[in-house]
Amino acid sequence: MRGFSRNVVVYLLLFAIVFGVAFFFGNGGNGKEATVTQTEVELSKFISYLERDMIKEVEVTNTLVTGKIDEKTYVYCYVPSAYEIAILDEDYFFPMAKEGKLVYSSTKPETGSFWLSLIPNVLMIGAMIFLLYIMMNGAGNGKAFQFAKSRARQVKGEKTNFNDVAGLEEEKVELMEVVDFLKNPGKYREVGARIPKGILLVGPPGTGKTYISRATAGEANVPFFTISGSDFVEMFVGVGASRVRDLFNDAKKNAPCIVFIDEIDAVGRKRGSGIGGGHDEREQTLNQLLVEMDGFEENSGIIVIAATNRPDVLDPALLRPGRFDRQIVIGLPDVRGREAIIRVHSRNKPLDPDVTPEILARRTMGFTPADLENVLNEAALITARRNGRYIRMEEIEEAIRKVQMGPQKKSKVVSDEEKRLTAYHEAGHAVVSRALPKHMEVHEVTIIPRGLAGGYTMYLPEDDNLFETKQEMFNHVVVSMGGRVAEKLKLDDISIGASGDIKQATSIATDMVTKYGFSSELGNVNYGGDGEVFLGAELATHKAYSEQTAAKIDEEIRRIINDATELAEKILTENDDILERVAQALLLLETIDGEQFENLFTGKVTPEELKEERDRLDSEKRKKNQQEAEETEKILEEKAEIERRNAEAALEEDGIDVRERE
Repeated sequence: MRGFSRNVVVYLLLFAIVFGVAFFFGNGGNGKEATVTQTEVELSKFISYLERDMIKEVEVTNTLVTGKIDEKTYVYCYVPSAYEIAILDEDYFFPMAKEGKLVYSSTKPETGSFWLSLIPNVLMIGAMIFLLYIMMNGAGNGKAFQFAKSRARQVKGEKTNFNDVAGLEEEKVELMEVVDFLKNPGKYREVGARIPKGILLVGPPGTGKTYISRATAGEANVPFFTISGSDFVEMFVGVGASRVRDLFNDAKKNAPCIVFIDEIDAVGRKRGSGIGGGHDEREQTLNQLLVEMDGFEENSGIIVIAATNRPDVLDPALLRPGRFDRQIVIGLPDVRGREAIIRVHSRNKPLDPDVTPEILARRTMGFTPADLENVLNEAALITARRNGRYIRMEEIEEAIRKVQMGPQKKSKVVSDEEKRLTAYHEAGHAVVSRALPKHMEVHEVTIIPRGLAGGYTMYLPEDDNLFETKQEMFNHVVVSMGGRVAEKLKLDDISIGASGDIKQATSIATDMVTKYGFSSELGNVNYGGDGEVFLGAELATHKAYSEQTAAKIDEEIRRIINDATELAEKILTENDDILERVAQALLLLETIDGEQFENLFTGKVTPEELKEERDRLDSEKRKKNQQEAEETEKILEEKAEIERRNAEAALEEDGIDVRERE
C-alpha cells in the first residue's frame, strides 16, 4: 500500500510536468500588442466593470483585453494566459454578447508551424492514456471509483432549528428529548436511561419529516448525515451492505451525530413476502442495517432518524425495541398549525394588510406544509406578473385554486349549451348544500374550466373535524347528487359531467355500510376486509361474508344513494326560484363568491344587480393595478439611476473622467 502511494505521487509529478510543457507550447506566440491610448486597470476591476454593464465593447488581442466604456473612455488590462481568456469568454464575453449587452471581437494569436502545434496535443493525449491505464490497473480492489462508499451527505452547522418549524409542537417535544441527550449525555447515563437508537417518522408526503429532522440536528448543533433509502440499493449484490457499513463507520467517527434515512421503505420492506419474488440486494442491505443498529452501543451518541409514508410495508425486525423503537406520527396540520406555518413561510414575502393567516388557515383544510409553501410561492409569482408590490388576498385565493384544481382555462371554447348545463349543475350543488343542515358553507361557485373540471363548487369548513357523523356523511352524498338532479329538472336530460359526483357518492355510501356500521339492517359489522401490501386491493381482499350478505350490501348502498337523490330533488323543487337565480348569475358572471351566493339565495340581490356591481369593482381593480404597476416601475427606475451613479463614482475613483461626455 505504501509503494502504491509513492507511485501515485510519481504519476502526479509526471502529469504536472507534461501539463506544464503542453501549457508552455499552447501559450506560445504573443502576437501584436495594442497601441491605443487608454487607462490600465487590474483584471479584478475590469471584471467589476463588466458585471456592472459599464463596458459596451471588448476587443481581445492575445492576452491584452481592451474595453470601451464610451467614445472617449477606454480601459485595458493584461490577462496572464490564454486559459484565463477562455474563462472570461465562457463566464462573461460570450453570454453578454449573446444577450446584446456587449460587442465582442477577438484577434487570434499568431501560431508557429503545423507540426509544432501538434506537440502539446500529442503530449496531452499520451498523458491521458497513461493515467487511464494506471486507474484501470488500480480498479481491481474495488476502491478506485469509490463505488461501495456511502453516498450520505454530511451537513455540519445546520442553521435550521425548531423556531423554523411550525405546526408540529407535540412532535418537537418528543424530539427535544433527543436534542437534550445529544447536548447533555451524562445526565441520562447517571440515571441509567436508554435513549432510543432509532426514531421512525411516519406521515403523508410533504408534512415536514425531513425538515424537522434537519431542525433537530440544528437544535442540537451536531453533524447531520442524510441519505435516501434508494441510494443503498444497486444492481450488484453486496454494494448496499457495504454502503451501510461505511455510513455507520463515518457516523461513529463524528459522534455525537444524527443519521437521517429518507424513504426507508425502499430498503426496509418485509422479507420473504412470497408472492412477487424476493430481492437479494435489498434484503442483504436490510440485514446489514439491522446488524449495524445492534452493533453500536446504547447512548453512543448516534441517533438514527428514518422517514416513511408506508409504515405498513416495513419489516417487523426493523421496528422492534433496540432498533426503531419509537415512532412519531407527522400528520396533517390542524387549523392552528396551518396558521403558524403560513406565518413562517410568509416572513420574507410582502403581504397586503387585507391578508389574514386565520382565514387562509380555514381555507386550506387538508393542505400539507409543502402545499402551503407552494401556495404562497405561486401567489408571489402571480403578484410579480402583474408588477405588484404586495401579495393580496385575491392572488393567494387564485394560488389555492391553482394548486387544488389546476390553472384556469378561459381560452377554452365552450358552447352556450355547455355553459348552461354547467351553470345548472354547479348551482344544484350549491343550493342543496345551503339548504342542508350541518354542511359546510359555500365559498365559491364557478363555471370556468379548471384542470379536468368544467366547473366546481368550493366549500369553506368552519373547523377541522376529526370525526364525521352519519348525518354529515349522508349530506355529502345528497350534495354530490345535487348537480345530476338539477340537470334533470331544468334540462330534462342528464350528462356525463356527473360521473365524478356519482363515484364520490358511491364511495361514501360504501364506507358508511362496510366500514362504519351506519346501516340499520346490516348492523355494526366491518365488511371492508384487509388487502395485502404487495397485491392489488381488489385481488387480495378477503371477503368475510357470504354472497347473500354481499347482495344486501349492494342493496343498502343503492338505497342510500336513492334516498339522497330523492332528498336533493325535493330541495331543488322547493327552491326552484333560487336555483334559477344562481344559474343565471353564473351565466352572467361565470364566478360568484360565498357572499354573493348568500345574497342570491336570500333574494337580496338579482343577477343583474350583481353584474353591475362586479363591473364597477373590476373597473376599480384595473385602476388600482395600473397605479401599483406605475409605482413599481418608478421604484425600479430610481434603483437603476442609483446604480448608474454608483458606477460613475467608481470610475472617477479610478481616475477615469466620465463627466464630460457627448
